[in-house]
Amino acid sequence: MDFSSLKNRSGKNSLEKLSAELAKLNQNQESSKDDRFWYPNVDKAGNGFAIIRFLPAPGEEDVPFVRIWEHGFKGPTGKWYIENSLTTIGKQDPVSELNSKLWNSTNDDDSPARKQARAQKRKLTFISNIYIVQDQQNPENNGKVKLFKFGKKIFEKLNEKMNPQFADEERMNPFDLWSGANFKLKIRNVEGYRNYDKSEFAQAAPLFGDDSDMEAVWRQEHSLQAFLAPSNFKTYEELHTKLNAVLGLTETGGMQPQAARQMAASRNPSMDEDEALPWQAPKQERAAAPRSTPVDDDDQDLEFFRKLAG
Repeated sequence: MDFSSLKNRSGKNSLEKLSAELAKLNQNQESSKDDRFWYPNVDKAGNGFAIIRFLPAPGEEDVPFVRIWEHGFKGPTGKWYIENSLTTIGKQDPVSELNSKLWNSTNDDDSPARKQARAQKRKLTFISNIYIVQDQQNPENNGKVKLFKFGKKIFEKLNEKMNPQFADEERMNPFDLWSGANFKLKIRNVEGYRNYDKSEFAQAAPLFGDDSDMEAVWRQEHSLQAFLAPSNFKTYEELHTKLNAVLGLTETGGMQPQAARQMAASRNPSMDEDEALPWQAPKQERAAAPRSTPVDDDDQDLEFFRKLAG
């Protein structure tokens, strides 16, 4: 697809495609920390501000974002499980299978089994290309095209523009170079977590007044579908082996969840056995997690976990 084709498909048809993709997401890779990715920084108070522009799909790709399901939790062995979920690419995943077994083993929502399943649940993130209009903390990023990894709270802001709730709100494709809008990313520190609730879109307007300038930006975009290549995911067998190692299980069954809770309780005598969740970090360890990357208010910081997993 050339740039003129991109302009021709700009508008309603493109928005319909995005809405269809969003519907599929509702029905139902971990990125390397390299120079392709942009991470907004905050000041000492935990506040930050930046203006970015979500960009259309790159090259021959049809959708301007990809979704990645991830797991991040600590086992009774002290080891961390930080991996992409195979469910991202429509395959069976050992953690999801275990979580289903745990959840279906009881009807008690407060049971240790369901607590474990919740703690091991998938976390949803998205990756898009963006153009950085203004990076308040790092102005050297201004004018660059980067990959941006974000969570469901920011995606909800995008969805609200594509599918407004009220009659007086006009639908907009926030990924469009001509009819989209700049996104004012406003970060606040709320109870120790990054909060994006005050983030908002500016008025719709072309990114630049000249198509050639916008084409130059578009040509700098990075492939998104590459993150969904099967080669970027570990095999089911590899993940199953690692899960067993993290939870202290043997290949033939080994330590069951009850025994794992007993082990965790023995490591921390002040903890009641039923509350000894070996798949969670101690409270003081979780509280110390640096908020160095954009995460949702109710999600754990997977970047912090990756460092611990080392």
